Amino acid sequence: MDECKTFPQGLPQFDVRLAPPDLSRWRAGNTGIAGITSFDGPLPGPHVVLMSLVHGNELAGAIVLAELLDAGLRPLRGRLSFGFANLAAFDRFDATQPTASRYVDEDLNRLWDPPLLAGNRRSVELDRARELRPVVDSADVLIDLHSMLWTSEPLILCGPLSKGRRLAIAMGQPGLLVADSGHVSGRRIIDYGRFANNRAPQAAVLVEAGQHWHPDTVDMTRRSVAGALRHLHMTGPHPALPPPQSAPAPRVAEVTTVVTAATASFQFVQPFKGGDVIAARNTLLAIDGETEVRTPHDNCLLVMPSLRPSRGHTAVRLARMLEA
Repeated sequence: MDECKTFPQGLPQFDVRLAPPDLSRWRAGNTGIAGITSFDGPLPGPHVVLMSLVHGNELAGAIVLAELLDAGLRPLRGRLSFGFANLAAFDRFDATQPTASRYVDEDLNRLWDPPLLAGNRRSVELDRARELRPVVDSADVLIDLHSMLWTSEPLILCGPLSKGRRLAIAMGQPGLLVADSGHVSGRRIIDYGRFANNRAPQAAVLVEAGQHWHPDTVDMTRRSVAGALRHLHMTGPHPALPPPQSAPAPRVAEVTTVVTAATASFQFVQPFKGGDVIAARNTLLAIDGETEVRTPHDNCLLVMPSLRPSRGHTAVRLARMLEA
């Protein structure tokens, strides 16, 4: 996958092979919350929320949800909600500057802390999080659909609790599951409220389906959504959903270290890819100012390394493999 070319000045140019979907039919929603469309099934069941565009330049999730809506998919039971989260950022998407529309003011997926949501601070994304909060609060299961800037093996982030891991395994795709505790810079949707409470049954996972603007990422997103809906008995066979596929046994990893860039000069010693496994403990990975970043254990899985991390942001998660 040749999705990025690096020029001498170090600025990457990404190959954008996806077009933004037409969301005009679904922008208003039918719930009183823009971008949220919900349908009730004839039988009782859970409220399942499929959320896309938490980052405005991550198109694959929105493409798949628009396909399902346009195809008339309806739940067999419970309630099924389709969400397009950061419409303001999505509206700014420009294929010539595709990284510029991740958000308008701040990352919508770092704001899911109840005191922050209840406070007085304002931003485009914080206001939007407050608008979305009722549908998130009412979800029994939330599938947050994302993609990745840098080349990486697709994966599901399932949080630190066993209920997230069980949901991720049951979905089937992607087959790499990573248990983690999020970012120091703020809480994600999957870290919010009942999803992060081990005594509550509600569960959420975050799908990282592949590189942002590659067609394979759309295909993986379709398969992941289809697996979730089948597992939850929300739908039967449908033309817009890919049929079940045999897949290898899931692989489960647990994050042992979150590496946050402490300086603006953080630099990996080579262009690692997500999914790389470093065999030996104490292998040099990066230089952060005057600090060396090394693997803390043998067979260290690199989870979503960011080859241009900003100061204070996650540069890479380091994980060890577990029994599924």
